[in-house]
Amino acid sequence: MALSQRYRLLAPVALLGAAALVLAGCAEGGTEGEGGTGGEAKTTVRIAGGITGGEADALNKSFEKFTADTGITVEYTGDKSFEGNIVTKVTGGDAPDIAIVPQPGLLKTLVDTGKVLPASDAVESAVDENWSPDWKNYGTFDDEFYAAPMLANLKGYVWYSPKQFAEWGVEVPKTWDEMIALTDKIVETTGGPAWCAGFASDAASGWPGTDWIEDLVLRQSGPDVYDQWVAGDVKFTDPQIKDAFDAVGDILLNPDYVNAGYGDVKSINSTAFGDVAAAVASGDCALTHQASFLSANFLDVQTADGQTPEVAPEGDVYAFIMPGYTEGELQVEGGGEFVAGFSDDESTQKVLEFMASPEFADARVELGGVISANKNANPDLASSEFLKEAMTTLQDESTVFRFDASDLMPSTVGSGSFWKGMVDWIDGKDTDTVLSDIQAGYEN
Repeated sequence: MALSQRYRLLAPVALLGAAALVLAGCAEGGTEGEGGTGGEAKTTVRIAGGITGGEADALNKSFEKFTADTGITVEYTGDKSFEGNIVTKVTGGDAPDIAIVPQPGLLKTLVDTGKVLPASDAVESAVDENWSPDWKNYGTFDDEFYAAPMLANLKGYVWYSPKQFAEWGVEVPKTWDEMIALTDKIVETTGGPAWCAGFASDAASGWPGTDWIEDLVLRQSGPDVYDQWVAGDVKFTDPQIKDAFDAVGDILLNPDYVNAGYGDVKSINSTAFGDVAAAVASGDCALTHQASFLSANFLDVQTADGQTPEVAPEGDVYAFIMPGYTEGELQVEGGGEFVAGFSDDESTQKVLEFMASPEFADARVELGGVISANKNANPDLASSEFLKEAMTTLQDESTVFRFDASDLMPSTVGSGSFWKGMVDWIDGKDTDTVLSDIQAGYEN
């Protein structure tokens, strides 16, 4: 989906100043005077992407040492409508030198234009050295590798209050069954629901529910079934997908478990997805399932004593990855960006190679707010203990990682019938009908 909070949960959000925007008015790929064709070197390489806001400054700063070492200037221009505009620009002959693409589906659409160049041997070698095969596969189409991963984000967190856990004498669960037992303990101790959830997101309402289902498909049925589901070979009406809905329903459709701080089960659909941070910080809600981006939302809320909550293992709020059914197994879903090249000139190729390196990852991670799945990047440079833990999880070779399923499905399903189905389900439509309705999205 083209929702920055979702695709780039830990990723940059930035906007360049007026001067850079004026430069973007020229053809983004550079001019002949800069050596824009035929493999010649140019002095400026222009990058486009959907990363907007204050974090674009950090992205540009990531290239400062590279520029000092090579003399190549890198200019990144952010566009809030990047996902809707980039295909038109590329097919219209106005491609940038490099595009930062936030989902494999859009990357595949760009590759299908014939304008994205296959990655060089140097870039492919860097990806083989620095990323897992799963990450490389997301930038590979028809056995041709095109785009290196850049930054990453991690989903499937359960946010809680360490101080409350200590007060109640409970611990972070290690299995799904332990998490249900923890829920029952909190309900018994507090006399109210343990969980809160919010699915409201304007035209994108329902997407937080898809994350719940994706987590359970991966944890219950494993990565092979998850991949088959993404490919459309396992249908939504398959018993394995219904099992995931049933498990999620044990929490979200249970009036004894939700919706702490907001109302009944149906209030999930009227609660904004980011508002749950306030309920956790105030102590009204003990548990909420949301991606790592929620750490930023806590900066805008207050604890019960009126303070900005401390996000730390022994602080006011923290998060654990939703456990699976077998202790010790770690299956996670997430997202990230991919770096696609449209120019074969020497300078652009040097930038692409640099962006596939741990040196680039370290430079950007050290500037704060983001993580990388680059196995050779340094997680100690992350700007918080939470981000360090998330990055270490992504780098761990034993971690089973899968890209967000709905982002990989056809848009009529992933950002269409799947979103709508989650809203209908919370509103009370029976599971079998909801699954059939979502599957029908493939026919549209």
